Amino acid sequence: MIDTIIFDLDGTLLDTLEDLTDSVNYVMGEYDLPPHTIEEIRNYVGNGAAKLIERAVPKGIDNPAYEKMLEMFRQHYAAHCEDKVAPYDGVMELLASLKAAGYRTAIVSNKPDSAVKQLYERYFKEYVQEAVGESSDTKRKPAPDMVYRALARLSSDVSRAVYVGDSEVDIMTAANVPMTCISVTWGFRTKEQLLAAGAAEERMITTAQELHPLLARLDRAE
Repeated sequence: MIDTIIFDLDGTLLDTLEDLTDSVNYVMGEYDLPPHTIEEIRNYVGNGAAKLIERAVPKGIDNPAYEKMLEMFRQHYAAHCEDKVAPYDGVMELLASLKAAGYRTAIVSNKPDSAVKQLYERYFKEYVQEAVGESSDTKRKPAPDMVYRALARLSSDVSRAVYVGDSEVDIMTAANVPMTCISVTWGFRTKEQLLAAGAAEERMITTAQELHPLLARLDRAE
């Protein structure tokens, strides 16, 4: 029986796109570079702050100012990651219902661990038991390390867990564990992009309210 759910954060639980865009464009402005649109940033996110800035700045990691730009982004985002962020529709109600039903839950994110903890404290501490972000001793997704760490902290294991995310990185992460992946279509990737990345249509949900029925179907299938 499934008793553990591992959630991605950006694009799955929280809409963080505006704050990420603002912080990227702060850096761009400081270096007299043209700003990016939200849609551009939507396609850049998913692999952590370093990869986001690599994709956003001219010449990427070969830009002589890359490291300074990355640090500037991190500092700005740490100060502004709560400016415009909001949970997606139905997410808080879903987390409350999962807790009431006895599920163990955790968040794993390629966002810097300090920002993950900050958002966790503001939104999710009442309902979610653990939160793991990018740090020097944990490999970023799609490496499975964050998931393993979260499962260990929850005293759970892969056989009783599912992974919920919104991107190709999440699909790859679940495959690398390996564990069942549930893909959500309200986040940073479209249904078509998720299917192209290998998502299973029968394990895809369009609203938070659809998770409970899908979990029940997966349990019956077992």
